[in-house]
Amino acid sequence: MFGKNFVWGAATASYQIEGGAYEDGKGLSIWDTYCQRSGKILAGDTGDVACDSYHRYKEDVAAMKEMGLKGYRFSISWPRIMPNGVGEVNQKGIEYYNNLINELIANGIEPYITLFHWDYPNELFYKGAWLNSESPKWFADYARVCAEAFGDRVKHFITFNEPQCFIGNGFNGGGHAPNLHYGPREVIRMAHHVMLAHGMAVNAMREVRDDIKIGYAPTGPYFYPENPENQADIDVAYEKTFETNDGGDWFGWTVAWWLDPILLGKYPEDGLKIYEKYLPTGWQDDLKIISTPIDFCGQNLYNAHAVRAGENGELQWVKRYVGFPHTGNMWPVTPEAIKWCALFTNRRYGNIPIYFTENGMAGSDVISLDGKVHDPNRIDFLHRYLKELSEAIDMGANVVGYFQWSLLDNLEWSNGYRDRFGLVYVDFPTGKRIIKDSGYWYKDVIATNGENL
Repeated sequence: MFGKNFVWGAATASYQIEGGAYEDGKGLSIWDTYCQRSGKILAGDTGDVACDSYHRYKEDVAAMKEMGLKGYRFSISWPRIMPNGVGEVNQKGIEYYNNLINELIANGIEPYITLFHWDYPNELFYKGAWLNSESPKWFADYARVCAEAFGDRVKHFITFNEPQCFIGNGFNGGGHAPNLHYGPREVIRMAHHVMLAHGMAVNAMREVRDDIKIGYAPTGPYFYPENPENQADIDVAYEKTFETNDGGDWFGWTVAWWLDPILLGKYPEDGLKIYEKYLPTGWQDDLKIISTPIDFCGQNLYNAHAVRAGENGELQWVKRYVGFPHTGNMWPVTPEAIKWCALFTNRRYGNIPIYFTENGMAGSDVISLDGKVHDPNRIDFLHRYLKELSEAIDMGANVVGYFQWSLLDNLEWSNGYRDRFGLVYVDFPTGKRIIKDSGYWYKDVIATNGENL
């Protein structure tokens, strides 16, 4: 069962909700410029206005309070704070986030800040982005500014959200900004610089504040056992989860490569056999900084794949049956994934506290004739996943919080505004917010601390 101090929350990302893309001294991000490129975003959508949370944040906080959220995970727009990525600090950007933080605290909601959720400063992109050996210092300097500006009230910071995505999808042909097609030599170097940036940022923030907690939020892929009573199935699912894949042009979808250096202080041995030749000179010396201790591990988890052990113990894929359930954007519904993600994370990395920093589903939600938004599929999805999460905790997983993705329907990156993930419906032409049935269901879950599941 969920602990008495379990954090029930929801999450968003700056570019997906804020709007105000060209206001009050904000610099351009790679997503601002990418959305201007014809044919790159579904329906030609952009984040210029998005949910207009830059102007309507008080409405968003009011919706959070109505649902009883205990925590809100949001990201800072790096170019809103530092328009050129380095140097000058934009006080209007600081003011916006201070206002949001103060509004959250006034309404009894604890702020959780993610420093980087993909809107990279365009001016630093022109300098080579994560390929530049100076990029870790750029990020650490930005992290220091955030700790100085917000650390007196914000006590939980996350450095990076899903590095697998912003490196793999952004720089290895995955259709995200800036949508470049680098090979493993460049991508491995970038990944190393990102993890070094993480470690340098942790040190920089702790020099400013010794009373903050800092974490990191990667994603999958994860695997789960076909038969949870069969230890052989469990073991092959565990081994597959932490295997370093070799996809030729490296796409980044691997857990251990992105977590082992940070939590174990070393790269996985199977990964080094494939990718060590691409690491920058002196990479071994960086591991001490990369593995600077952190306080918690975030996990973004949506689905996984079942596997089994064959007669000789070898891994076998479990084929999904005809008509396997899926969400509105065709992601499979696999509630078991969240339980085994938690258990496997603690099995490999010790008893580090885990927050599920994203989990949720996309739907094709509409305003019904009664003026409400009925989303029974989302309620069923969340119910199934949270029951599995409760079982993981009962089995010993050290899970301390859950942030549903997302608070609001928003710009779902290259899919524009098609996929609605929110607990709160956003009518984009008017900006009107409507709490969905799932938001009120989640309110009951929070009020009972999950006992109604």
